[in-house]
Amino acid sequence: MLRYAVRRLDEIPRAHADDPEWSVLEWYPLEHHFGLTAFGVNVYVGRETGTQLLGDHDEADSDQEEVYLVTSGEATFTLDGETLDVAAPGVVAIPDPTVRRIAFAKAAGTTIVAIGGKRQDEFRTSWQRHHFAGVPTLRETDAGTAS
Repeated sequence: MLRYAVRRLDEIPRAHADDPEWSVLEWYPLEHHFGLTAFGVNVYVGRETGTQLLGDHDEADSDQEEVYLVTSGEATFTLDGETLDVAAPGVVAIPDPTVRRIAFAKAAGTTIVAIGGKRQDEFRTSWQRHHFAGVPTLRETDAGTAS
C-alpha cells in the first residue's frame, strides 16, 4: 500500500496520450495513477480555446456527487441546459448526480480538477463541528448560483 506520493502534474502519465483524437485535451487520471479508492479525481487541461474538457454526461448510474475546480483559465459549463462561465479560481459543485453537464475551455490552458464520490448519508470528516462554527453553508446564504 502506497503511504504517500508527491509528483508534478507533468510527471503523471496521461490517459490517451498517444491518441491523435485527444491531442487538444490532456487527461491526468490521478485516482488511477495513485491507486486511490475513496474518491475519483482527474485533471483535464484544454490546450486550445474550445477544447471539450468534460463529456456530456450525468452521474445517475454511479450516484456520484462531483466538484469541479477551475484552477487556471476559464471554462464554459452547461448544467441541465444552463450555461455558465467559470473563471479561475472557480468551483462548480454538483451534489445531484442526475444533473447533465459538459464543459469547454474558453482559453488555451484552461485546467479543471474533477473530484467525485458516491453519495452517502453524511461525509465522515476528521474535522470537528466546532471548526466550522460561524461558517455558513450555501443553503444558509444567498451567495453564488444555486439551483
